Amino acid sequence: MWLSLLIAALTCALMIASILFFPKFKLGGRSIDTYPVIVLLGALLMLVFGLVSPSAVLSAFVADTAVNPLKILVLFICMTVLSVFLDAVGFFFYVANVVLHRFGKGQKRLFLTLYLTVSILTVFTSNDIIILTFTPFICYFCKNAKISPMPYLIAEFVAANTWSMALIIGNSTNIYLSGSAEIDFVTYTSVMWLPTLVCGLVSFFVLYLMFAKVLSAPMQTELARSHIFMNRPLVTVGLLHLGICTVALAVGGYIGFDMWLISLISVISLVICALIISRIQGKEPAALMTCLHRAPWTLIPFMLGMFVIVLALSEQGVTASLATLLSGLPPVISYGVLSTVLCNIMNNIPMSVLMGSVVSEQGGLGALYATVIGSNLGALLTPIGALAGIMWGAMLKAQGVCMRYIDFVKFGVVVLIPTLCSALLTLAWVI
Repeated sequence: MWLSLLIAALTCALMIASILFFPKFKLGGRSIDTYPVIVLLGALLMLVFGLVSPSAVLSAFVADTAVNPLKILVLFICMTVLSVFLDAVGFFFYVANVVLHRFGKGQKRLFLTLYLTVSILTVFTSNDIIILTFTPFICYFCKNAKISPMPYLIAEFVAANTWSMALIIGNSTNIYLSGSAEIDFVTYTSVMWLPTLVCGLVSFFVLYLMFAKVLSAPMQTELARSHIFMNRPLVTVGLLHLGICTVALAVGGYIGFDMWLISLISVISLVICALIISRIQGKEPAALMTCLHRAPWTLIPFMLGMFVIVLALSEQGVTASLATLLSGLPPVISYGVLSTVLCNIMNNIPMSVLMGSVVSEQGGLGALYATVIGSNLGALLTPIGALAGIMWGAMLKAQGVCMRYIDFVKFGVVVLIPTLCSALLTLAWVI
């Protein structure tokens, strides 16, 4: 057991170090992400030292269960492609521009408008896509309005990682954890909508109080309008596919369709429709090429490697020991707090893989949903809590916005504590 713990700890430590200090390396003239390679090496060490058997790994990868990592990866990548497609054809940037120009009359109203827009879009798409789409727009908008971008950037990040809890599709961790417990779309939503609503409102009021003084400053009233390109036929097709896919995910469990299969069929249909429309328009299918380029392919080796590591920990009795340790504590509070802390030690995706196994031992539904909350809100504490936080920091640096690690933590602690407490207490009441 101790050897498996040592390998897992070293893998997580090196993964975090790589994300912070050497995120990429060159191989044959190509730039490659470091963190999935480190995770794969950790998984290989588990196999080499006999801490997990190849037959056990193969059985897990071909198992006809909801926790099959291959099915979860298909679901996550396909849902990401649907969101990236809408981004590539200009939908998100158009919505942000129109909404903020139409309703942003004064900073306080602008702040509320941005929070609501990000929150609503996040619920039905993905927190990562919303963060990566809105960040450059906010920087551009605030520069032209001659106002500080900090309140809006923090609000964007908090809203995206709070309201992403509402539906299964909002975060890859939701997909994995709900799949590990075979929870369907409707059941998940029936439990998580109220904790999400409560902590979403709490987070907004905390943010508003935090930035009230800054938001009282005047802003440039005549905001420059950039030329926004939106391919309306492709946007219509993209919205239809996302909407139909979301509805199908909600009813799929009742008609015998797996979520991964629904999302895969949706993407195949989207590709066919987009190719036909591009052919009619006489244009190259640039949006599809963008999807191919921006799809989270690095998550495949990362997720598979982490799954092997957690499988090894499970076979060596580590997850059972952790479950026993937590058994005497209130499940909602203990699992919620532990998962939030672990996010900032090992990142939220590997945390979800680990805690999913712990919950399956004897955690129960309260522990499962508390872990979902921790996997989303844990991203608010430090930049390494989620991959979106790391990418967000890189984008801010490219935009010339200074966001130091300590500044992130200061904002994060103030928002996280009341938000997490309100979410867990509401969940305890619902459960």
